[in-house]
Amino acid sequence: MLADALDRYRAADAAEESDVERVRALLAGPGDPWTRASPLHVTASALIVHPPSARVLLRWHERQRAWLHVGGHADDGETDPLAVALREGREETGLSDLAPWPDAGIVHVVIVPVNAKGDEPAHEHADVRLVLATATPDEARPERPSAPLRWLTVTDALAATGEPNLRETITRAARLMTPGG
Repeated sequence: MLADALDRYRAADAAEESDVERVRALLAGPGDPWTRASPLHVTASALIVHPPSARVLLRWHERQRAWLHVGGHADDGETDPLAVALREGREETGLSDLAPWPDAGIVHVVIVPVNAKGDEPAHEHADVRLVLATATPDEARPERPSAPLRWLTVTDALAATGEPNLRETITRAARLMTPGG
């Protein structure tokens, strides 16, 4: 599933192509590429958008102390990045109508370093990113009080995050929401 999606995907530059190749190597190697036991493992995430208002939804991530998109680790047996992103999106926002937008294609692949915390060592996420849309933005509810949600214009979302890789994902989604983009 992921290998097929990567075959259809075109990286934007050499750095992203390198990240895509690292994901391909994970898929070709021994073991489960989605397992947290590996120092580099696949995760799936999404930028949630409301196309009619050209807004994006960001979530406060306590661990990273930053406004980020939704997503995370696969549950046991999950191997489809779209399924993981949809599940994580629903869990983290309460939005039940999330759907791939404008299609189910990958919009960004990036290797993200993750700092150690507690008994979890530092590791890397091979994050496969999609765009999901909702028609009911006012129904968004945080999964817990420490993880508030914010609907933002693209300009405000870019200002809210200092993460260059997320800024790139937001920029790519903005192009999709722009007529002729």
